[in-house]
Amino acid sequence: MKGLITGFGRFPGAPANPTTPLVAHLARAGHRHGLDCVAHVFATRYAAVDRELPALIAAHRPDAILMFGLAGRRRHVCIELMARNRKSTIFPDAGGTLPRRSTIAAGAPTSRRGHAPFSRLLAAARTTRVATRFSRDAGKYLCNYIYWRALEAAAQPDGPHRAVFIHVPPVGKPFRPRGRAKRRQFLASQLFRAGKAILLALSRR
Repeated sequence: MKGLITGFGRFPGAPANPTTPLVAHLARAGHRHGLDCVAHVFATRYAAVDRELPALIAAHRPDAILMFGLAGRRRHVCIELMARNRKSTIFPDAGGTLPRRSTIAAGAPTSRRGHAPFSRLLAAARTTRVATRFSRDAGKYLCNYIYWRALEAAAQPDGPHRAVFIHVPPVGKPFRPRGRAKRRQFLASQLFRAGKAILLALSRR
C-alpha cells in the first residue's frame, strides 16, 4: 500500500501540535511493516491545503490518505466518520485568513462519508488500550476542510481508495474523565500506538 499520512502545524490557541511529530513516526513505522508511506505536515492554512494536497496526490498516487489533527477539547482519539460541507467564518487560520462563506463547495451535499473500514480501524485502535471512539463531527476548521478535500479526491476514478481523518487530544494536558475517575493525560506514546494500529488496519485489503 502507498499511504499519505498528514498532520498540521501550530495554529491560534495551539502553539504545539502533536500531529507534527506523530506523522513522521508513523511513516517510519509503516516502512518497517513494508508500507510505502509519505508523511507531510501542512501549515494550518486553507491555502496550504488547496495548494499542497492535490500536488501530493498527483506526485505520490497514494492508495490511502490517513489524516491527523488536534482537537483541544477531545478526551479520546476520534475516528471521524464524515466531513461536512462547512467552514468557520469566525476563526481565522494560522495565516489570518477568514473564510467569507460558511460552505466549502456550493451546491455540494451537506456531508461526505469517509472511505475506510471504520469498524476495523476502531477495533485495531482499541487493542492498544488507548481510548478511541467514532465521531460524526469533524468541526468547521482546517481538519474538516482537509477531510472534505481528500474525500473529493477519493471520489475521482483515479483517486485514493481510502481516506479517513483522525482527531487526537492534546498531549500532556491533565483532564478528568467523566465520573469519579482520576485525572489523567494523553501521552505521545499513546497517540503513536493508536495511530500505528489504525495505519496497519487501514493498509489491510
